[in-house]
Amino acid sequence: MSSGYDQMVALRTKILRKPLGLTFSEDDLDRDKNDILLAAYFPESEQMVGCCILTPLSSITVQLRQMAVDDFYQGKGLGSELLQFAEKTASERGFEYLYLHARKVAVDFYKHHGYTIESDQFAEVGIPHYEMIKRLI
Repeated sequence: MSSGYDQMVALRTKILRKPLGLTFSEDDLDRDKNDILLAAYFPESEQMVGCCILTPLSSITVQLRQMAVDDFYQGKGLGSELLQFAEKTASERGFEYLYLHARKVAVDFYKHHGYTIESDQFAEVGIPHYEMIKRLI
């Protein structure tokens, strides 16, 4: 594993897993191998402050998953910038739709960015989520 990937796993663990009392299994991390990994760093910093993963589902749909922004940078626009970068990356690679499982607490964030709810509430990692989607093209 690279130092960048190790930082990504640490950030995802801190923000997404640890608060739920969860960790990543080897199977969880194996899922990342063929995906598009995106990270945010501040200029002249070697510390990752945000990340997300794009997982192709079909030739036209990609799933955004594992979106995490360090606590200190939450609420300062970094999540919006990272999401826009993920959308641009997906679009440049020919995907027409970005799909995701949004935690209930993040639904308004994604709605603000043009995503629509496509499912009833469901439980994932023990907390409420919704399927959401956005047409990129």
